[in-house]
Amino acid sequence: MIATLRAALRLIHPAPAGAVIALSAALGAILAAQAGLPLGARWSLTVLSVAGSQVFTGASNDLADHDRDASARPEKPLPAGELSFNAAAWIASVGLAVQLAASWRLGGPALALGAVASASALAYNLSLSRTPLSALPYLVSFGVLPAWIAAGVGVPLERVLPAIPLVAPFAVAAHLANTLRDFEADAAGGSRSLVQVLGRTASRWLAIGLALAVGLGVGGALLVGGSAQPASVALGVAGLIGIAQGVSGERRLWYGMLLAAVCWTAAWALSTA
Repeated sequence: MIATLRAALRLIHPAPAGAVIALSAALGAILAAQAGLPLGARWSLTVLSVAGSQVFTGASNDLADHDRDASARPEKPLPAGELSFNAAAWIASVGLAVQLAASWRLGGPALALGAVASASALAYNLSLSRTPLSALPYLVSFGVLPAWIAAGVGVPLERVLPAIPLVAPFAVAAHLANTLRDFEADAAGGSRSLVQVLGRTASRWLAIGLALAVGLGVGGALLVGGSAQPASVALGVAGLIGIAQGVSGERRLWYGMLLAAVCWTAAWALSTA
């Protein structure tokens, strides 16, 4: 039973899932506090809906890649026989059901935005991850996320609209960093993702450059505008350090991206009250 639970946890890709859930919880809590709203049922349901979407995204990714992983990534739960295909399908289904049920309680906008984010992720898993358009679902899902959180906690969407254009370069950087970790396996499987088209070295430096540009650009604008707070400055610096240490390795870069996403989301929300 313990081994099965561990396999199920690995199936949903816990590091990126945990980062997205954490940054969603942080953003939702800050937006609610700034609007004078309690951290009650709406915030809890918003976080639950994002968690459900992450379970669905991770499990459906491994289901879609099952045949490829059998030769390229045999240690993953499905090709290793640690989980059955049916069990993985049930996990994905439960995740989607949780997302839809929680979002339905939050109203039409949250339900629609969450559905767009998950549909985009599913398109990535089923086909776009292996094409030069592989970054497009990241742009869509990451772009929708701030509006989804705002709609979920009951904050006007215009509160987060300025953040959405800033998501684009970071979303591309996150996609590049994530895909770099599987560069050799993807190449062996015939993938033509954006990373494969650009090449390993170019992709790594582009990911670092885009992420640092976002962090430095937004941080500089907040400092010049006088809206930066000590806590947001500290969070911003932590994110920059996370990205910078990624020069030493692709896996470190990926985890630095996750750290920066959480830190910078909280920093931006704190500084734009």
